[in-house]
Amino acid sequence: MTARSGARRVVSLVPSLTEAVASVDASALVGVTDWCTHPAGLDARRVRGTKNPDTAAIIELNPDVVLANREENREIDVARLRAAGLPVWVSTIDSLQEAFDELDAMFVDVLRWDAPAWLPEARRLWATPLPDRGTCACPIWRDPWMVVGGRTFTSDVLAHLGWRNVFAGRPRYPHVELHEIVDAAPDLVVLPDEPYPFGPADAAALGGLPTRQASGRLLMWYGPSLLEKPEL
Repeated sequence: MTARSGARRVVSLVPSLTEAVASVDASALVGVTDWCTHPAGLDARRVRGTKNPDTAAIIELNPDVVLANREENREIDVARLRAAGLPVWVSTIDSLQEAFDELDAMFVDVLRWDAPAWLPEARRLWATPLPDRGTCACPIWRDPWMVVGGRTFTSDVLAHLGWRNVFAGRPRYPHVELHEIVDAAPDLVVLPDEPYPFGPADAAALGGLPTRQASGRLLMWYGPSLLEKPEL
């Protein structure tokens, strides 16, 4: 599928949205962050990270639109880009439903492209949550330990996979002590490979709790990755 008449110069400050845009027309991406790793070999200017974008470089690129996200990007950077006269679209994605709705809005209303065929296919894949499988915890960082809390996209993904997040009643990404994870006694601790690359040594620190390695992209990204459910 190709993009219809619409945005031709796009800067994406969100790795998930970069992959989504590239699935339709990678040539439209003129600027992306250093964290935009999918698809590989993307031919676009790197404009630093999600939390410290090079606003001068983005302004110089003169994009038709800048794609941002409330969680991934800082308000001050969005304000600076808007003050320079650039249109910035800020998505809010705290659940699978919001992901599908925001992606649809991005393609059709913001980029003025046809939505890709994978989007309704992904909606169908995630339409019916799996039966309850027990409780889980999902760390995202160590030293200090941080976990996925409530009202987050990843917590909703886990719920659709049949897992109840023991930290769902906490803030979005709370700092916790290791003993809090152990004391919560989840049936499973999910250890993603990003943003922190959890490995066997981290699993061993969890006091014998059942653990499973998982793709951070499949747990935390919203885009073509939604065509595949992580095995948990």
